[in-house]
Amino acid sequence: MTRELTVPASSLVVLVGTTGSGKSTFARANFRRTEVISSDWCRGIVSDDENDQSATKDAFEVLEFIVGKRLAANRLTVVDATNVQQSARRSLVALARAHDVLPVAIVLDLPEALCAERNRARPDRDFGPHVLRRQRAELKRSLKGLAREGFRTVHVLRDPAEVDDVTVTRTRLHTDRRDETGPFDVVGDVHGCREELVDLLGRLGYDLVLDAEGRAVDAVAPAGRRAVFVGDLVDRGPDTPGVLRLVMGMVASGTALCVPGNHEDKLLRALRGRDVQVTHGLAESLEQLAREPEEFRAQVVAFLDSLVSHYVLDGGNLAVAHAGVLERYQGRASGRVRDFCLYGQTTGETDEFGLPVRYPWAEDYRGRATVVYGHTPVPAPEWVNGTLCVDTGCVFGGHLTALRYPERELVSVPARAVHHEPARPFPVAGTGAVMVAEPEAATRRDPDVLDVTDVLGRRVVETADHGRISVREENAAAALEVVSRFAIDPRWLLHLPPTTAPVATSAREGFLEHPDEAFAAFAAEGVRAVVCEEKHMGSRALALVCRDERVAAQRFGAPGGARGAVWTRTGRSFFDPATTAVLVDELRAALEGAGVFDELGSGWVLLDGELLPWSAKAGPLLREQYASVGAAGRSALPFATGVLEQAAGRGLDVGGLLSRTAARAGDVAAFTDAYRRYCWPTDGLDGVQLAPFAVLAAEGASFADRPHDWHLDLADRLVGTARAAGSDRLRPTRRLVVDTADATSTAAGVAWWEELTGAGGEGMVVKPLANRVRTRRGLVQPALKVRGREYLRIVYGPSYTEPANLERLRQRTLGRKRSLALREYALGLEGLERVARAEPLHRVHECVFAVLALESEPVDPRL
Repeated sequence: MTRELTVPASSLVVLVGTTGSGKSTFARANFRRTEVISSDWCRGIVSDDENDQSATKDAFEVLEFIVGKRLAANRLTVVDATNVQQSARRSLVALARAHDVLPVAIVLDLPEALCAERNRARPDRDFGPHVLRRQRAELKRSLKGLAREGFRTVHVLRDPAEVDDVTVTRTRLHTDRRDETGPFDVVGDVHGCREELVDLLGRLGYDLVLDAEGRAVDAVAPAGRRAVFVGDLVDRGPDTPGVLRLVMGMVASGTALCVPGNHEDKLLRALRGRDVQVTHGLAESLEQLAREPEEFRAQVVAFLDSLVSHYVLDGGNLAVAHAGVLERYQGRASGRVRDFCLYGQTTGETDEFGLPVRYPWAEDYRGRATVVYGHTPVPAPEWVNGTLCVDTGCVFGGHLTALRYPERELVSVPARAVHHEPARPFPVAGTGAVMVAEPEAATRRDPDVLDVTDVLGRRVVETADHGRISVREENAAAALEVVSRFAIDPRWLLHLPPTTAPVATSAREGFLEHPDEAFAAFAAEGVRAVVCEEKHMGSRALALVCRDERVAAQRFGAPGGARGAVWTRTGRSFFDPATTAVLVDELRAALEGAGVFDELGSGWVLLDGELLPWSAKAGPLLREQYASVGAAGRSALPFATGVLEQAAGRGLDVGGLLSRTAARAGDVAAFTDAYRRYCWPTDGLDGVQLAPFAVLAAEGASFADRPHDWHLDLADRLVGTARAAGSDRLRPTRRLVVDTADATSTAAGVAWWEELTGAGGEGMVVKPLANRVRTRRGLVQPALKVRGREYLRIVYGPSYTEPANLERLRQRTLGRKRSLALREYALGLEGLERVARAEPLHRVHECVFAVLALESEPVDPRL
């Protein structure tokens, strides 16, 4: 019969057994190769000989280093060594505790004769039988004490058939509720205030369930919502049993979750007869519970004993703990984690009222998850770095408050009385019943609040679409240099667009890039519908536009009445403040006139587009690089052609050189024509156009899952609104939808590209019509650019189309550029999701800085 061994997903598994007991075979059969760290393998790493016992000390230093790194990343790790000595196990248990994961022992206690037989069959096990006997004796002495050593779970296998028939099952920690996405109503400290709890649940839309005696014993949640209690249900207030009865019923029915507070911890110990100080309201709870039946008190003990330190919810985006929870503690289990969640962190000092001074951990918090907690009463909730305290001192005459998540709305009811006099004076806030936790409270931060340590050094950014993305230290420094010296006000800087991957190199004669390769690439990914968008002859531009000054000030802390910003793909402003203000106001008028603010339910919109002409931003580059090349060619080559023609007239054999020089002169003329198409005179905004093609984000939403035709249709409405008002500032983006599985459709796409490029256009960008696309292999490229034959002269030089040059260019390597494009795209998506969740600005900037830092990677800039 198969035996199931349960192993927590967040744990350190220590295999214990003598040599020859089959630990390595067991590990290979039941764990991933990368999860198993073997002492033999580590000996080989340091000495090139897995059996070199003299290298054991160094090998175990390497082993513990690797194990520590894996546990720091909260990855299940298996140590494959004999581990029969308590001293060897002690260091591993200490490692598990240091990283707040559970240590688990799996003991292979197989017969000594079997282990000896296996050792004899292995030529590398030439030690004497005394070694096995010693290990066996140490194992026997250890078996009864493994739990006392700190192992949370001990599995012992004594029969070879049992070992072969084992199934290892990974279990989630009780704190791991990431699959539960809400919506939630997170309720602050109740402290025995049953009537206020009933009032708050009613305000939140919960319907009470009463028992035969008219007592509230459960509640029906509205629209699939779920309550989450942050603890401290008991003590100080007038009806601790009533609060417990209602919350216990809600938890039992699945309507609520609950974490323990320090008051529940103390009450549980008191009910079990432990010696505790009966202070801080415990006397009231014990007196009230003494009047309840013994059966109810037993249910209370069982309920309090079942509560876990904290919960991680909504895919890791929400954490709930009584006193808060540090990022490194989220989803982990240890006594230290539980103590922090229950009691928080103190400085060791006491204030003038004899109460402990608490360390302000939230001020240093930089985690991904929103943390909602209680424990320390505050007059009104205040967002601090993505954390929120919802204990508003109900029992002291304040309010009972809940956070509606993900809406970030605060719902509050006033206390019916001062039920308990606080040791420290408690200022009571206003009596409004409903407060809105406006997103700007969570995200508005002055520039000096952005900490340089948030972006310096080697960084690893966790993204939902592409996993962990690393940023080199030197690249981070380069990004900081650009942003600190040249970028717009950081409060506007919500996003930087990714680079675009080029299409695969074409084998067609005379072409380096062609649409056929783009259609084939997306077809290979299973993407049938793509949209081909004309590639505008300008510079990528982001525009953040607020409906009015109030939104700009409250949401972004905008100074001086500014209502938005327009910036380049490196975060620099296109124009001076006055010119920017005029452009932003024109965009605001178009958005207002097209009804976009109302349609999106937002006071601000972030647009992606192209600002034309190219010369508006790249004037110095055109003069110093392209124009100088063109001028030199136009000056030198006609003269050289004339000299060669004279030489040919005198009968010299210069025909080949003459034809090449004449061809080069034609190439230079084509090169000059190519870059001149992207230039025209501008004065301020006169001559400037903006072609919007995507809506990136608005309040509470990002739009990567909206199809491109939705984005382009909305852009067309903006253009139409502007033109109806007599302005040609906005320019439409022409496009064509192509079916990659239909030859007629792809041929039409090629013909459209030829028409665009034949008329002097830069080319087109091919995108999945559905926008963000994921397959089993991961994220699909968001776009492939297919540039025109003449435009590529600007990129690769006037004579790149000569057969020898073209053949050389066909050897270009695209892998690094494609990888860069995908990573930057994933970072951009992650940043926009964080904007939509109204996360703190430093969390958004983590992604923005990472995109800019990746731009410093050594990739051919011509791609």
